[in-house]
Amino acid sequence: MTELENKADNFKLFGLYDVSDIKIVDPGMKRYINLEPKLMIKSHGRIREKFGRAKINLLEIFANLIAVPGHRGKKHKIQTGWKTGKYSQNMRIVVETLKIIENKMKMNPVQVLVTALENAAPMDGVTVIEYGGARYPQAVDISPLRRVTMTLRVMVQGSYDKSFNKKTKIEQALANEIMKAYEKDMDSNAMSKKRDGEKQADSAR
Repeated sequence: MTELENKADNFKLFGLYDVSDIKIVDPGMKRYINLEPKLMIKSHGRIREKFGRAKINLLEIFANLIAVPGHRGKKHKIQTGWKTGKYSQNMRIVVETLKIIENKMKMNPVQVLVTALENAAPMDGVTVIEYGGARYPQAVDISPLRRVTMTLRVMVQGSYDKSFNKKTKIEQALANEIMKAYEKDMDSNAMSKKRDGEKQADSAR
């Protein structure tokens, strides 16, 4: 193997984190968590086909969700237009969050994020079906791609709740949310949402 090939194999995400040994245990989510190592992560909107989000780096999806964290269905609980379109600032928040996790847990923070996603991603959800004008809740399985993006969004929303107009910075709130999900702590917004969603699905079977 040449020196150039060795350098390519050892290339790190942001030049900081080795993702070659990241373990994704959940077989369903494995193909939808893209961790391709790059110095600058940005697809520039080139990937637009159906299920194209599976080809976008996980941390780019994370940064994009920071831009619109307060949008919850039709409700805009926290107006955060000041972050929309500011990709560089949002990616800086992601990098600072990873650094906080690395300093506190002494582990690869990308592995912590992936494990937190696997722990907090709900398996079941609820949809509404209509029979003869009446609407009924129906339990459904959640697709792996939706599990990834929905869990990231809930993590960001929970972090904004704990940092918006408060002394806690968003980077610290995100790091706390991810570390709690990693430890399966129900103080994590994502873990509590998973529990509530799966309870609703069980009652709708």
